[in-house]
Amino acid sequence: MFYIMTVKDHVRVEPKLFDLPVKESIKKQLEKVYEDYIDEDLGSVIAVLDILNVGDGILIPSDAAAYYESEFKLLVFKPMLHEPVYGEVMEITNFGAFIKIGPFDAMIHISQTMEDYVNFSKTGTLTGKNTKRVLKKGDQCLARVVAISFRTMPPKIGLTMRQPGLGKLEWIQDEKKRAKTMADKLARTSVKEEKGKGKKEKKEKKK
Repeated sequence: MFYIMTVKDHVRVEPKLFDLPVKESIKKQLEKVYEDYIDEDLGSVIAVLDILNVGDGILIPSDAAAYYESEFKLLVFKPMLHEPVYGEVMEITNFGAFIKIGPFDAMIHISQTMEDYVNFSKTGTLTGKNTKRVLKKGDQCLARVVAISFRTMPPKIGLTMRQPGLGKLEWIQDEKKRAKTMADKLARTSVKEEKGKGKKEKKEKKK
């Protein structure tokens, strides 16, 4: 999930940025520091949004740079266990698929792609044996995070779509339509039954 986080830190600004306004120089320095930055606690930094407060600069004799105690906002992406995530299928393999969620490529095993026996096609698709549902590159999906490991960078993330309300977005829409059709059918049946009871009661009263 995406978060906006407020951070306080001493920012080392390089001499080549001294000709810029202080806030601008700090932002540029932070953008360089947090480029491709991934941390288990913070997540992946997407952007430096704003510099909120800047203290007085400090110069250290052995270092040509200036240090500013600063407060700033970061846009970060941090996957959480069990949270639902939207993503796009980037690659199909014989063992599953890779789905882009935020800045990360997450892995979904072939057995977790749908409630069906799934076959891998040489054309680069995964197809359900009974449902005939097809998952291919470029499909938009809603999945759930079931595993996260920060032992490697980028982290390894495992997903599932074998739960109600998950899967390829077209599948979810189809399920909603079926559920609505079934609900409407049950409602009409209930109304007919109620009318039938009402007519029966009237006839009994006349007798």
